[in-house]
Parts: sequence; C-alpha cells; structure tokens
Amino acid sequence: MTSLLQILLLILQVAQFIIIAHVIMSWLINFQVLNLRQPLVYQIWNGLERLLGPVYDRIRSVLPNLAGLDLAPLVALLAVYALRIVIMNNVYSF
Repeated sequence: MTSLLQILLLILQVAQFIIIAHVIMSWLINFQVLNLRQPLVYQIWNGLERLLGPVYDRIRSVLPNLAGLDLAPLVALLAVYALRIVIMNNVYSF
C-alpha cells in the first residue's frame, strides 16, 4: 500500500510541475521572451494547452469572470497541494 501512496504522490508532484511550467511559459509568451513561431516552443505550448485545457475549462466554468485575470491555474495548483496534504495526513490510516 505504501508503494501506491508513493506513486500517487509522484503523480501529484508531476502535476504541480506541469502547472507551474504552464504558468511560467504563459508569462514568457505574454512578455514576448518566447515566440510561438518557433517550432519547439509551439509544440511544448500546444502540448501543455491540450493537457491542462480540460482541467482549466472545468475550473473556469465555476469561477466568476474577472475581466482578463485567469485564476484557473492557481485554483488547480491549490487543489493539487490540498490533495497532497490530505494524503500525507491520512497516510497512517492505510
């Protein structure tokens, strides 16, 4: 059972990394440090968008419209952190 919990925590850690990478890359694209006309940048961005788009869309449907401020990545990251805390606090019950 410990192995399953460690695998779950690893998956949550990878999810944290992907969300943070998406946020940083979106900032770099908006500040024109990265250019989407470069094939590698476009492929990475497209992959992250396809991976996180459905998650963000569900969160955006619940959140109110804040006129250009997107809080979906923050809510997703907080949900991953909260899930990790719940798992770590209940690890001994398994």
